[in-house]
Amino acid sequence: MQIPLKVLRTALFVVVLSSLSFGQSKTERLDELIGGFTRLRQFNGTALIAKEGKVLLKKGYGFANFELGSPTEVDTKYRLASVTKQFTAMRIMQLVEEGKLNLAGTISDYLPDYPRSTGSRITIHHLLTHTSGIPSYTDFPGFMQRNARNPVRPQEFIKFFADSALQFEPGTKFHYNNSAYFLLGVLIEKVTGMSYAENINEHIFKPLGMKNSGYDRNAQLLPKRAAGYQQNGSQLMNAQYIDMTIPYSAGSLYSTVEDLYVWDQALYTHTLLPSDAAQKLFSKYVWTDEGAQSRYYGYGWFMNTVQIGNSTDSVESVEHGGGIFGFNTLMFRVPKEKITIILLSNLSGVRLRDITKGALGILLNKPYDKAKESLALRLQKELASGPLEKAFANFRANKEKPSLFYQSEGELNDVGYAFLGEGKIQEAIEVFKLAVELFPGSSNAYDSLGEGYMKSGDKENAIKNYQRSVELDPNNDNGREMLKKLSGT
Repeated sequence: MQIPLKVLRTALFVVVLSSLSFGQSKTERLDELIGGFTRLRQFNGTALIAKEGKVLLKKGYGFANFELGSPTEVDTKYRLASVTKQFTAMRIMQLVEEGKLNLAGTISDYLPDYPRSTGSRITIHHLLTHTSGIPSYTDFPGFMQRNARNPVRPQEFIKFFADSALQFEPGTKFHYNNSAYFLLGVLIEKVTGMSYAENINEHIFKPLGMKNSGYDRNAQLLPKRAAGYQQNGSQLMNAQYIDMTIPYSAGSLYSTVEDLYVWDQALYTHTLLPSDAAQKLFSKYVWTDEGAQSRYYGYGWFMNTVQIGNSTDSVESVEHGGGIFGFNTLMFRVPKEKITIILLSNLSGVRLRDITKGALGILLNKPYDKAKESLALRLQKELASGPLEKAFANFRANKEKPSLFYQSEGELNDVGYAFLGEGKIQEAIEVFKLAVELFPGSSNAYDSLGEGYMKSGDKENAIKNYQRSVELDPNNDNGREMLKKLSGT
């Protein structure tokens, strides 16, 4: 089912706003900031922002269920996606403290049926830090499209990736890895004799009084659970179904902003772990240098340097985001300033990082930006109603106005695929070419352009772009598969 988005009828005036705005409290400015992103469909969900133990903002924006017109509330429940990983890491460290696990212990020490050729070389530390070298099952070509709907048993599912060749020698590189955190859940179950869900509930949620958190099961009736949505250009759609046994200990928990704030505050205490063990969660073990951000990774947490508003100042954060069909989440902390920003959205593709930067500007008295219009979505509207040449000329003119518009590779990619889905292959190719022009270091941009050329029957250009995609990202399995298909090998 698709729900048309309302077209903005008024011009969007985006201003650089000083946190010293007359007559407005920090709470009012935070509310105004998030409200602006919500109006542009760049956020839909619930936010909690606190500093030094005082909650400044706790509010729902938009709808928990668009079809029913049910508004979001402060106790709306959201799928956490990869924010789950910090709870998995906490339970692992509790078991280390109990002497049931050893960080230097290998997979084979605890799971004797796991292939010893790799399992005897990969430690729990490697799994926690995404340095195991095991291929992430969510990276397998077409996995989510083919397998997301099918329930699995954890012990059986690990066979799906256990026999795969390692991508690198354990401990030598970082590659974000859902297989690793799935394995950690299996290890938790193995040494405790309890399910992963029971472990997290009994040893984290119950002790902290997090009554609105748990393991999300599709079949259960869960009051105030948000429905998930995704955007296809100017259309809002119900998110693709996923059986929650697939993300498991890498991404299957749900919670509310209120419960997550309880969790946040507990991390400043020794309620769940003694101080020396807790510190290991936030140690900088590996430099990630992957994707758009370069940062450190600990156990279930990223350590990052984040810009304050649009100033030249920055702060050190401890954070983790998550994304799953229909949901985007962010748990963001600045321990030195005792700042907490929790953003839970039931809409994919929202701009949580931009909201966070703006909120930091407000909290720390620095200038910040309000929401900006999407260049990609503006392009899509103009391509739907006018000549291709004019639409692209306007795009190139508007990209020189960063105070008014923002550029997003992901949104350009989505617009291109929206045209592919409509059979408008030439328009899709032109959009993908624009993405390559703007983001020449992106493997995915070349991969998408290769697909566009392949569907147009231009084999030569398809091969050329898939080759470039694989050069930029040797782990691009889809690119390699497409090159095999195009070359007939």
